[in-house]
Amino acid sequence: MNIEDLDLGDVVFAAHTIIDDGSMPDSEEGAVLAEEGARGVIVMKGYVEEDPSRSVFLVRFEDSELNLGRPIGCWTEDLMVPELVS
Repeated sequence: MNIEDLDLGDVVFAAHTIIDDGSMPDSEEGAVLAEEGARGVIVMKGYVEEDPSRSVFLVRFEDSELNLGRPIGCWTEDLMVPELVS
C-alpha cells in the first residue's frame, strides 16, 4: 500500500523515532514526539503549498498507555503502513 493513498482515519506507524525539529508549539526542540513503531491515526492530510507534490500528514500517535497524543506533522518517509495479512 502506498502512503500517498492513505486518508483520514487510516492507521499508520512511525517509521522511526520522530523528534521535534523546533516547529512544534509548546514543545522543546529535540523532544521525542513518537517512538519508532508507535501506532497512530491520520487526522488530516494536505500538501506543501510551495511543492504540491509533497504530502504532509497530521497524525495522532498513541503513547505507552494507548492514549492518542496531539497531532504531529509527518512526511511520507516518517510513516509506515501495516502489512495486510491474507
